[in-house]
Amino acid sequence: MSTIYRFLSEEDTSAFCHKVSAALAKGWSLYGSPTQTFDAASGTMRCGQAVIKEIGADYSPDMKLGEQ
Repeated sequence: MSTIYRFLSEEDTSAFCHKVSAALAKGWSLYGSPTQTFDAASGTMRCGQAVIKEIGADYSPDMKLGEQ
């Protein structure tokens, strides 16, 4: 059994909330607090949230974490 980690990020829109909600619906758990920063290159606010999940397999760098 392994714990895997993902960092989700997106512009500060409902798309970010949907991305996090979809991960939670697939069994991921929030890890730490969300973060927000200003992206000067695009002139937008960006949000981020780390999530983790226990899986019944050994971790491999070849895994597609979004499919877990």
